[in-house]
Amino acid sequence: MTYDIVIKGGTIVSSHGETRADLGITGERVAAMGADLEGATIIDAKGKLVLPGAIDVHNHFQLPFCGTTSADDFENGSKAAAMGGVTTFLDFAIQAQPNSVLDTIAMRREEADPKVCIDYGLHPAITNWNADCKEELKKVIRDKGCPSFKMFMVYKAQGWQADDPALYGALTESAKHGGMVAVHAENNDLIEALQAAESGEGVPGCYAHALTRPAITEAEAINRAIMLAEATGGRLYIVHLSTGWGADIVNRARAWGIDVQAETGPQYLLLDDELFKREDGHHFGTCPPIRKPADQEKLWKRLADGTLEVLATDTCTFNSKQKAMWEGDYKKIPFGMPGIETLLPLTYTTGVRAGRITLGKMIQLLCENPARIMGMPTKGHLNVGADADVVIFDTEEEVTITPSVLTTNCDYSPYEGTKVKGWPMTTLSRGKMIVKDREFVGAAGQGKFIMREPNKG
Repeated sequence: MTYDIVIKGGTIVSSHGETRADLGITGERVAAMGADLEGATIIDAKGKLVLPGAIDVHNHFQLPFCGTTSADDFENGSKAAAMGGVTTFLDFAIQAQPNSVLDTIAMRREEADPKVCIDYGLHPAITNWNADCKEELKKVIRDKGCPSFKMFMVYKAQGWQADDPALYGALTESAKHGGMVAVHAENNDLIEALQAAESGEGVPGCYAHALTRPAITEAEAINRAIMLAEATGGRLYIVHLSTGWGADIVNRARAWGIDVQAETGPQYLLLDDELFKREDGHHFGTCPPIRKPADQEKLWKRLADGTLEVLATDTCTFNSKQKAMWEGDYKKIPFGMPGIETLLPLTYTTGVRAGRITLGKMIQLLCENPARIMGMPTKGHLNVGADADVVIFDTEEEVTITPSVLTTNCDYSPYEGTKVKGWPMTTLSRGKMIVKDREFVGAAGQGKFIMREPNKG
């Protein structure tokens, strides 16, 4: 049998191990794995790893925030993702009053569908939990392919914050239909009190951002959300978990049988809050903030032991001009950094090569677990029948991360100067080559919206 594409001679990787074999692709799907396969198009992968495309489940492309809009739109952001070996991403449809959740999804899709270069999905973000929203939930989950919802425990001033009754209600209702509530867990009132007490005098740069968002502001909120999930039987997902304390709380909750999953990101594994003392420290402003080296160590441990199941970037790109809008007031920093393009090479270099996690664990964190948790059964693996989202990864390719080697619309990188060994060379999305030898060959609009499946219990 002749396949449309055969990727020959590579080492195919899953969480279960590594297999030296050819990979046959017909149409948009993986059709075979074996020896001496024949194909109309042959891609040589000898000496390289053949990986499932990475899935980044937390991104904010062209997001209006802090008086500006994030610099990577859906086209350039998804192009950067493909260049970094990411073949699927999840973004957010944040409800603005008086729009319904259904209207919010439709409007966000109008922005994204013509531009995306790879497949994507949406988390609706509920900012106004009420009877109408409750009524919409089943249709959003079952008919619109959006089984996960974002709720913010912060951003009261922006009108985004969900109070405890709203969280309780959403957890209760979503559980009836196989949905999941993803929370940004920070204690808004405590943060505001600490900000009011912090004059900033004698504090270098934007270090006050870290001082007014200490670990307790995240840990308390995580603990509260978990208690609400336990009480309601709801399914809970903690986004961008940043503290060792928070990771330990999740570990304890999982041991008690509570249905909670959590993600962390490279920024919390590799960057620490001393960076805020630099002249360009505001470039590193995220919410929650980057933490201490001790937090990094605990997060790596909790990734390795399975407590934290997903690595995601929270990509929200603001260039140096946009970041300068803070004008010395740490409370006005546009929160966010680029990250989707460097997710895979950084995880491989600082995780696998450094001996912190295995190669199989990396595939779990970037591919298999995101697909399973977020309801995408044809993504995240290279078994026969899977979407042919494939990355050919050269473990010997050495790259120093600088803006000049990246696609993102940003004139700095939070990882600038970091030397990585291991880089994606070729990327296929549903059987179409979109990156060839580190050159983008795809097109805007060729990505598809993914109708994600609800949890089947």
